[in-house]
Amino acid sequence: MSETPQRQSRRKFLSLSAAAMTAATDGRPAAAGRGTGIRPFRVDIPERDLADLRWRIVATRWPDRETVTDQSQGVQLAKMQELANYWRKSYSWRKIEARLNSLPQFLTDIDGLDIHFIHVRSRHENALPMILTHGWPGSVLEFLKVVDPLTNPTDHGGRAEDAFHLVIPSMPGYGFSERPTSTGWGPDRIARAWAVLMERLEYEHYVSQGGDWGAVISDRMAIQQPPGLLGIHVNFPPTVPADIARKLACGDPAPAGLSTDEKAAYDKLAAFYKTGSGYSAMMVTRPQTVGYGLSDSPVGLAAWMYDKFAAWTYSGGDPERVLTKDEMLDDITLYWLTNTAVSSARLYWENNANNFNAVSVSIPAAITVFPGEIYQAPLSWAERSYHKLIYFNKAHSGGHFAAWEVPDIFTNELRAAFRSLR
Repeated sequence: MSETPQRQSRRKFLSLSAAAMTAATDGRPAAAGRGTGIRPFRVDIPERDLADLRWRIVATRWPDRETVTDQSQGVQLAKMQELANYWRKSYSWRKIEARLNSLPQFLTDIDGLDIHFIHVRSRHENALPMILTHGWPGSVLEFLKVVDPLTNPTDHGGRAEDAFHLVIPSMPGYGFSERPTSTGWGPDRIARAWAVLMERLEYEHYVSQGGDWGAVISDRMAIQQPPGLLGIHVNFPPTVPADIARKLACGDPAPAGLSTDEKAAYDKLAAFYKTGSGYSAMMVTRPQTVGYGLSDSPVGLAAWMYDKFAAWTYSGGDPERVLTKDEMLDDITLYWLTNTAVSSARLYWENNANNFNAVSVSIPAAITVFPGEIYQAPLSWAERSYHKLIYFNKAHSGGHFAAWEVPDIFTNELRAAFRSLR
């Protein structure tokens, strides 16, 4: 049977370019199959895939207009039609493809899956290695604005001793990493894979950072305590105490005795559970079902993701105040071209847990709370979850996609957060 265009495209994604930059290897004997070596990678999307995308946007069958004057029923029709028109006529994938290809990108097989990652080493001798993990509906694109400030701090108002070596992987089933074909790729397994990746890159000591799923994976790494992990920083900390979580699950009013910050956190979470968590319920329980529409309609996928850009950025519901159309479409188009709407959603099914509820982390940990986050973790709750809290700060701007929205603030937060671990 001949390959479908989608399979041909996927094969091309994973093809190696002779012009790609030379890759380091771990110097160990190769295992069976692809082995454990590190291979260079280059993004090269066939033009026919981009033409097919534009055709599908034109062929969209639109729903009726919402019957309200706000976003309470979801992304408004006029907004989606405007975005789709721009996507078809003005947007260029080749710009972000060139940006990605300007960075050192690699593939390596970990536990049977090819993992895609960006690896940028600082020129500064004592740079601290750091692995950065994205979330949903994000990707490695969230971190592109902070790559140079973090690796070359002296060019961006920092000091040489603030420098980081960066490893930025795509999670399994996301972007250019391979899609799992069997169950079991949940946060614990990804956390173990990240430890393998850092060891394979010969980093003896390193730190981990993440928001959204990246925070979940950084927390799991901290709990697993792989050799070499010095500490973590998260900007989406799960801190809700068990007694509070039970009341939220039941839809109860906030209990008496909460501090001002705790009451604000409770109210934000209660509102989220009531009107903002439907996407998660679908992906936790029926990722395959919701995936048919997301994999067939680019506008359907765009609406599914734009809804969260609007809700989770620090923008008052208008994400274009903090992200450009092109930036959002870069991310949406990445999901479309790699056909990862379903494989990314399956991570919710694999986890099937509440990622707000308190963890127990015993290694050094740092937290930044952003005002546009789904909820603002109180210090009192954070101290109960992170037993060696070395840094806690409330930023004045930024939301769920902090590195993407406010790269300068994000950069300064990581410099401050890890200063004591160098």
